[in-house]
Amino acid sequence: MDQPTSLAGLDLRAEIDRLRKERNAVILAHYYQKPEIQDLADFVGDSLDLSRKAQATDADVIAFCGVRFMAETAKILSPHKTVVLPDMDAGCSLEDSCPPEQFAAFRAQHPDAIALTYINCSAAVKALSDVIVTSSSAETILAKIPAHQKIIFGPDRNLGGYLARKTGRDLILWPGVCIVHEAFSETELLKLKAEHPGAPVAAHPECPAVILDHADYVGSTRGILDYAMAMPGETLIVATEPHIIHQMEKALPGKTFIGAPGADGNCNCNICPYMALNTMEKLYLALRDLTPRIEIEEGLRLRAKKSLDAMLSMAGATVGQGDLSKVKVTGD
Repeated sequence: MDQPTSLAGLDLRAEIDRLRKERNAVILAHYYQKPEIQDLADFVGDSLDLSRKAQATDADVIAFCGVRFMAETAKILSPHKTVVLPDMDAGCSLEDSCPPEQFAAFRAQHPDAIALTYINCSAAVKALSDVIVTSSSAETILAKIPAHQKIIFGPDRNLGGYLARKTGRDLILWPGVCIVHEAFSETELLKLKAEHPGAPVAAHPECPAVILDHADYVGSTRGILDYAMAMPGETLIVATEPHIIHQMEKALPGKTFIGAPGADGNCNCNICPYMALNTMEKLYLALRDLTPRIEIEEGLRLRAKKSLDAMLSMAGATVGQGDLSKVKVTGD
């Protein structure tokens, strides 16, 4: 739909603030969103943390600037709130790699295995899973499952492989990958390390093993941010979607943060194309029209919520550990 003419001349920031108040809305922004969206959000953080923050508010509307599975998670946890996603095409390569009917067939091939499933999946796949995990909670949950129990881990084979190597568990891996984290180049990373001797590398476990092998810290997006806050040095190489660097630079303006390069020697190929679909214009329209709206059939929602609840009961202290800060939005 061609929208620019109808929005010409609008002060989008002011209009979004107005609609936020009129709709009693909370605006959520994932760390991978563009800086201008992060800067106007009520909460900036990881996907599950954002959904739990929104659940705890008295907002009637959740505007989730992220991708579809994140907005679905918010709806699973807050069924009576209206949840809008600025662009319904904002999907996820991990979610796309794991269609529910194929995942159900995969489970049927391993009837003795339970399914630990990374949160980057659809509500339908969550409903087919036993326990949902985040990158920060997966190891804790694995430690609570008996060693003899067979485990399917999906949809991210890189995260699953990292967990298998770290814990010694034999995991049955679904073959999905994140196209953003898969794009990092070992050769280019080594060149960057040579240019900045002594600079540590912080990497997300969705990266391939050849990248993680060079990392000084491996952790969730929030964990990488915490590592940046605590590191003693002046320079950090960051191997995850580069928009997280915006929060690092805001919090630590005197330090240098460098996005790990892709195969072409720059980090542009590592910008998530799905996250980039959300714009200020689309956020304004979503708040104005309350669409695109996330709807989940109640039976499916309850089945999906069961696997989320299992995670929270097994590792509640390691998930949703907080966002960088509550972003104060002022209208004056």
